[in-house]
Amino acid sequence: MTARQVTLAEVARHAGVSLATASRVLNGSTRQVSDELRERVGGAARELGYLPNASAQALARNSSVLVGLVVHDIADPYFSGIAAGVTRVAEEAGLVVVLGTTGRDPDREVQLVNTLRAHRARALVIAGSRSTDRHAVARLAEELAAFTGQGGRVACVSQARLGVDTVVPANRAGARALARRLAALGHRRFAVLAGPPDLLVARDRLTGFRAGLADAGVELPDAHVVHGGFTRDGGHGAALRLLAAGTGATCVFAVNDVMAMGAVAALREHGVRVPEDVSLAGFDDIPTLRDLAPGLSTVRLPLEEMGERAARLVLDEVVGEPRAVRVAGEVVLRASTASPSGAGLRRPATTL
Repeated sequence: MTARQVTLAEVARHAGVSLATASRVLNGSTRQVSDELRERVGGAARELGYLPNASAQALARNSSVLVGLVVHDIADPYFSGIAAGVTRVAEEAGLVVVLGTTGRDPDREVQLVNTLRAHRARALVIAGSRSTDRHAVARLAEELAAFTGQGGRVACVSQARLGVDTVVPANRAGARALARRLAALGHRRFAVLAGPPDLLVARDRLTGFRAGLADAGVELPDAHVVHGGFTRDGGHGAALRLLAAGTGATCVFAVNDVMAMGAVAALREHGVRVPEDVSLAGFDDIPTLRDLAPGLSTVRLPLEEMGERAARLVLDEVVGEPRAVRVAGEVVLRASTASPSGAGLRRPATTL
């Protein structure tokens, strides 16, 4: 049998105080209680083994020890890196992080924010790109306004589109710098695994890459841009479609590293060597790249630091206009990219 939970009313009777007084002491109300009564109630609670009700405490304080963290996919190392940074800062402040995943469903994202607001979460960090759906962005912004109106703090790791403090990765600038470095290796025929067209981070990275190629006098044909899911399987499928197109590209840019990892697998399945036959680069520098051979060229973002910065934004006491903390990316060239030496991507002999 499970032990019966001691009630607040029993603690009040044992301490010889009213239920309201016991609640003020144990649920953290801002109303003053004398030291003598506080000691009596605390002693009774310890003696009886009373466990405070977290929901009641949150209502009494209009806040809690909870920090919400909402991400698109915790299995993606990009988000787990950010989560590590948020968790470290929150735990150092004596707070508890509650994780929610959206699966890139905007309705689910709004629902999670609403639930955290109902639990009086003290703060909220949302990590993940915004979509091009203005209606979805407006609904989320409205829910975040209700959260902050209740006294909560919000920060995002994404584009600054929601009217709250935001850590903004330099997606366009990083992709532009990468394109310049790859063109400097001698490549003139490029292709891009571009991610979902309605995802702003994918669009920004494609735009930045095009700009970097233009800086080097290189054009990226629309037919060389293949969209796919922002996942390993999305990159795998997009790479297969790129192979079938027979573009002759000597260098492929995947707009994130997990797509690049899927592309490596697809190319190997069809006997295409990296970098001997085609060079390949990604974006993010996720930790799991250390196990990929050859090492992947990419744009490094300080993922844990980005999470830490977002957490500090929501935990400080600064009130004012929304702040944008911009984070630069660093181009890192590894063994997956080299000067062009072969004919580039050709249609495989077998039917895909």
